[in-house]
Amino acid sequence: MNVIEVENIVKRYGDRLAVDGVSLTVEEGEIFAILGPNGAGKTTTVESIAGLRTPDSGTIRVHGLDPHHDRHKVRELVGVQLQESQLPDRIRVSEAVELYASFYPHPADGAALIGGLGLSDQRRTAFGKLSGGQKQRLSIALALVGNPRIAILDELTTGLDPQARRDTWDLIEAVRDRGVTIVLVTHFMEEAERLADRLALIDAGRVVALDTPAGIVGLVDAEQRLRFRPSRPFDTSILTDLAEVTNVSRTGATLTVSGSGNLVPAVTSVLARHRIEANDFRIEQAGLDDAFIALTGRPLAS
Repeated sequence: MNVIEVENIVKRYGDRLAVDGVSLTVEEGEIFAILGPNGAGKTTTVESIAGLRTPDSGTIRVHGLDPHHDRHKVRELVGVQLQESQLPDRIRVSEAVELYASFYPHPADGAALIGGLGLSDQRRTAFGKLSGGQKQRLSIALALVGNPRIAILDELTTGLDPQARRDTWDLIEAVRDRGVTIVLVTHFMEEAERLADRLALIDAGRVVALDTPAGIVGLVDAEQRLRFRPSRPFDTSILTDLAEVTNVSRTGATLTVSGSGNLVPAVTSVLARHRIEANDFRIEQAGLDDAFIALTGRPLAS
């Protein structure tokens, strides 16, 4: 069942067209990512879904409600962690959660939420004393304290070190496992590939692709590439004769084998039959960054 339906929304800021005909749907219980470079219109899109902005045209429905006309009802259904959200440095973790809980008629158990997000030891710690990862955990707590059915998380892991980012990914998956639908805004390819059930790839205010991560990659490149250093010289025709192999190239001591289908077992089997060891064996496939370049003509970070 679709819990969010966005149809052809447009939003301008003066002469700048921030969102240009975006359409997408989000299904109940999924992690749906909105991926694109800074300034692509991601935040404006999700703020419109949450009722924080009103599109110039187009329609949005959240559980059948209009976020503009039914704003109060939608805010009871949707928890939001905004990219630029900030708290006073001196407010304590427990105080922040209690404050946000007071905004809702049927809030979650704040103490249980703090404990479930691994913040029990920081409950009396001031916001300004928290680490980056702890602040993000608190952001998730504040987005969930209203018992929402949908959580919008905007650039949640920006600025975190790699370990804190992965810890936050685990938390997001745990929130989804509790039955909350997640809308995740990000410009991190790895984050979208790891978490998203489906995603919308947005550039210059438009949706350029909407599918599963694998489906989007498959739109532009289904080819696989294997790289390895053979333990001894051999006639590469044993590889090019395989139906799965389309090309074999050499750079120094490293071979690159391109192909599709069951490429890995086909290549490893023939190497084993000829008693050739594949050292430093790596499997490479196109990723979302490759798909973005193919669809837009430039890298995501540009």
